[in-house]
Amino acid sequence: MGIFSRLSDIINANLSAVLDRAEDPAKTIRLMIQEMEETLVETRASAARLIADAKGLRRRRAKLDEAIADWQGKAELALRRDREDLARGALAEKGRLAEMVRAIDDELAALDEGLARYEADIGRLQAKLDEARARQKAILARQETATHRLKVRRTVDDRRIEDAFTRFEQMQRRVERLEGEVEAHDLGG
Repeated sequence: MGIFSRLSDIINANLSAVLDRAEDPAKTIRLMIQEMEETLVETRASAARLIADAKGLRRRRAKLDEAIADWQGKAELALRRDREDLARGALAEKGRLAEMVRAIDDELAALDEGLARYEADIGRLQAKLDEARARQKAILARQETATHRLKVRRTVDDRRIEDAFTRFEQMQRRVERLEGEVEAHDLGG
């Protein structure tokens, strides 16, 4: 059992190392931001549906208010004509409509509360998205700087550059030797 456990640990460690090397932080950040943007779009769409539902309920409520006023007028007309039975019927219809208005008002209050929650969520999500974009820019700038610095360091530490400088020194010594021979020749001549 110990061999299988050790083998499993080695495989897991190697897989983790491969995944760590394959993971691109820029792509990961871009995916996170994309997910946040999609969530924001979905949340805004849900909020828009709530707004549309609320507008529809308000239009329906306005029509019910008109109908209530109309039934009130009919009840008053029936009383002026001494038709209490019609007045009672008109007031009963007015009461039924008033009950519907109260139900719509309750529903509107719930929609308004839900919309306020959506607006708060959208605000928080937008702030997080802005923060993520700012961090993305900073991280990408740092990554680019580090990449360039590493490239420069690798170039500076490259063995070929060392070899080139060694050759420069050899060439300089040859030139100095030739110059020495010229000076010796001038002194001797």
